[in-house]
Amino acid sequence: MRVVLAEDLFLLRDGLVRLLEAHGFEIAAAVESGPELARALAELEPDVAVVDVRLPPTHTDEGLQCALDARRERPGLPVLVLSQHVEQLYARELLADGSGGVGYLLKDRVFDAEQFVDAVRRVAQGGTAMDPQVIQQLLARRSGDDRPLARLTPREREVLELMAQGRTNAAIAARLVVTERAIAKHTANIFAKLGLEVSDDDNRRVLAVLAYLDHGR
Repeated sequence: MRVVLAEDLFLLRDGLVRLLEAHGFEIAAAVESGPELARALAELEPDVAVVDVRLPPTHTDEGLQCALDARRERPGLPVLVLSQHVEQLYARELLADGSGGVGYLLKDRVFDAEQFVDAVRRVAQGGTAMDPQVIQQLLARRSGDDRPLARLTPREREVLELMAQGRTNAAIAARLVVTERAIAKHTANIFAKLGLEVSDDDNRRVLAVLAYLDHGR
């Protein structure tokens, strides 16, 4: 699996290269600026891009915009963005085309090697990997003024958070130490209360839930 990595901090970039290589990934390019990232994505056609949101020369959202441009040129290009802080706008921009293969992680997550590598693989395979703090903020922002969301039980909200991170029913069941059948029931209840179409497609259901939480119906 070929990766283009963009991170301007040398020590972190070098550490991510070593971590990904140790888990069987091939680093097609490891760059430190927006222009370098744009060229690498256009010329190398990687299986997945792991991109810091803020890159030189602007140090604003250069990395994110390069990744979004590349996805417009190559629809469905898997992109996992890394950010120092929760920026809900970035999550919304990533999800806007609804094609999946996207992830948003806080940089703190890269220190959990297993979690980070799992997120890269999930995104590369067309799935979604959203940071738990992003999901919690989206839920908190909507819970005060949205009746369907307010009708969820505490357990259903917990399931929703894990679902929105991109976890399957089986993974949620293992995390909460319950049966997969119980999670399927919770999931059906969540979709019914939020007015969302039930789907067995894990990526599509995550995108639908996040779209609902971020934009409303």
